[in-house]
Amino acid sequence: MQQLDEVRDKWLGAAERAASLEDLERVRVEALGKKGEITQFMKTLGGLSPEERRDAGQRLNALKEAVTAALEARKGDLAAAALDARLAEEHLDVTLPPHPEAEGRIHPVSQTIDEIVAIFGEMGFSVAEGPDIEDDYHNFTALNIPPAHPARQMHDTFYLSQQVDGAPLVLRTHTSPVQVRHMQKHQPPIRIIAPGRTYRFDSDMTHSPMFHQVEGLVVDETTHMGHLKGCLIDFCRAYFGIAELPVRFRPSFFPFTEPSAEVDIGCSRAGGELRIGAGNDWLEILGCGMVHPKVLEMGGIDPARYQGFAFGMGIERIAMLKYGIPDLRTFYDADLRWLRHYGFLPLDIPNMVGGIAR
Repeated sequence: MQQLDEVRDKWLGAAERAASLEDLERVRVEALGKKGEITQFMKTLGGLSPEERRDAGQRLNALKEAVTAALEARKGDLAAAALDARLAEEHLDVTLPPHPEAEGRIHPVSQTIDEIVAIFGEMGFSVAEGPDIEDDYHNFTALNIPPAHPARQMHDTFYLSQQVDGAPLVLRTHTSPVQVRHMQKHQPPIRIIAPGRTYRFDSDMTHSPMFHQVEGLVVDETTHMGHLKGCLIDFCRAYFGIAELPVRFRPSFFPFTEPSAEVDIGCSRAGGELRIGAGNDWLEILGCGMVHPKVLEMGGIDPARYQGFAFGMGIERIAMLKYGIPDLRTFYDADLRWLRHYGFLPLDIPNMVGGIAR
């Protein structure tokens, strides 16, 4: 048993020199495995006298424990070094998306707004914005909406508790107040569109308490109904991507325009399927008209010198028609499966050169 010190130094040195976990495992097997050197010494204890066995057993146990401790310590060092090397090699930028492929989608409402802006932008329109919370004057009075008009009733409008000039504030029921505010701050010529959120008490498969509209306004000294018709016909044909899309104008009434019209586009419902284009049926798409002189006057513009036209449409509605979305409520369900199906790739940016239609 005199050589146990040499054996101890041998295996402690071997453990220290192990360059990898694989090398260390080989050292463990050769030292402490079933056929390992230290294990073979343990097997010789049976041939010794009781006194020699006690002394040798203590020394062998101490040897085994020392080698085992050295192996564990080296294993910890090698594992830490391997982890450091792996972290250095597999550097991860946590600011990047979890998947290299594009997973995000542009919501159809956002895409449709971009399409509308692209089309009217080519016609020389700029984008105007206004507050979602409006006062009674800008939302109703300045648009020639009388006090008893149904649109002012609580069953149609979200009224807030805060008041201005004795009248409660409201969540705007249309984006027309943006037109009034723009006229109050700018002199003609004016050519703007005003996309944004609007709010009304209504909810079913074709209505939502919160939805999006876009309204347009043109004011100058010479514009007339023919310009209005040409502008909207060009828009409808560009938006739906149908060069000869039938478009018609029907007389209607709106407090803020005179004369007023509803705009229909041609469609077919053959076989129970709605198809936009030439057909034997019509589908209402938007409202329009020549700006009422009272609206111009309340906007700070002289109606004796200037005239203009205005129009408005629901963004979700035209998106549903173009992209075959059957239920308005699904726009706001936050369902990723729906968004993957109806959504758009981030770089699918609409423009008149690259195309508007999907």
